[in-house]
Amino acid sequence: MQCFIYRCNLKPDMYIYLAEKNAFDTIPREIYNTLGIIEFAMEIEISAKTRLSKENTDKVISNLKEHGFHLQLPSSESVEAIMTRIAKQKNPHK
Repeated sequence: MQCFIYRCNLKPDMYIYLAEKNAFDTIPREIYNTLGIIEFAMEIEISAKTRLSKENTDKVISNLKEHGFHLQLPSSESVEAIMTRIAKQKNPHK
């Protein structure tokens, strides 16, 4: 699958991977607003055989298919933790 990778200027090593070029509308507004300036870095073909330096390829592919994006964070907070926090904010009774 094609993957479009963008560098986020707020933190070193923070990148957003998109399943479609410039499809920023797939990113929840709460996350998008924290990315700062986004700059196109590269386009790659990603498959289970692809080796990524800092991310689990299967997780990236899963997030791209399910959400349309994957966020590579420089900190210890995972994308799943961010998504869970956002879901709880949107649905506080669940």
